[in-house]
Amino acid sequence: MTSATLLLARHGQTVWHAGNRYAGVSDVALTDTGYAQAEALGRWAAAHPVDAVWTSPLSRAIATADPACRALGLVPHREPGLRECDFGAMEGRTLAEFAAQDPEAADAFRADPVAHPFPGAEDPRAAAGRGSAALRRIAAAHPGGRVLVVAHNTLLRLTLCSLLGVPLAEYRRVLPALRNAAVSGIRVDGAHTALLSLNVPCEQE
Repeated sequence: MTSATLLLARHGQTVWHAGNRYAGVSDVALTDTGYAQAEALGRWAAAHPVDAVWTSPLSRAIATADPACRALGLVPHREPGLRECDFGAMEGRTLAEFAAQDPEAADAFRADPVAHPFPGAEDPRAAAGRGSAALRRIAAAHPGGRVLVVAHNTLLRLTLCSLLGVPLAEYRRVLPALRNAAVSGIRVDGAHTALLSLNVPCEQE
C-alpha cells in the first residue's frame, strides 16, 4: 500500500474559543482573528500545494479551509467522522465554570479525561475510533498524495494519540493544544502512522 501524507489543521479561532469555552458539536462562527488565520492557511497551501482538501462538516472547519480551496482551485470533501467531540454539559462552558460547580468531577477529568469525561459527553474512545477511521479512509483515497485535513482540537488530539500508540488518557498532557490553523503532518500507510511535524505555524510570528 502506498502511503499518504495528511496535513492536519485545527480550524481558526471562534467566538467561544476566544473565551476558552468548549465548542464541540455546537456550530459557532469564526472571529475576525479566525478568518485571518484561515487566510494564512490559504497562503500556506498556495506555497505548499496539496492534492485534496477534506474538512469536518462543521462550519468553522469549512470556513477555515475555504481560502486554501480557493487558492488551489479544489472542491473540499466533507467527512462526518471529523466532527468535533460532543462535550455534553460542557458545550459553551469553560473548565473553570465546571470546576466551580463540581470540583471533584473537574479534578477527575483533569487526572483522566477518558475515564472521567464531562457529563453527557461523547465517549473519548469512540471519538478517537471514528477520527482514526476517517483519516485512514482519507489516506486510502489518496495513495501517494498530500491532503489538507481541517478539523478540531480535541478530536485531532485523541485521533493522533490513537494512531501513534499514545495512551488516550494522556492526550491533554502529551498534546496540550493544537494551535488554530497550525499544521501537523502525519504519514499514513495502512495501519501504520508516523508523525512528521506538529503545530507548525502557517506564518512567522
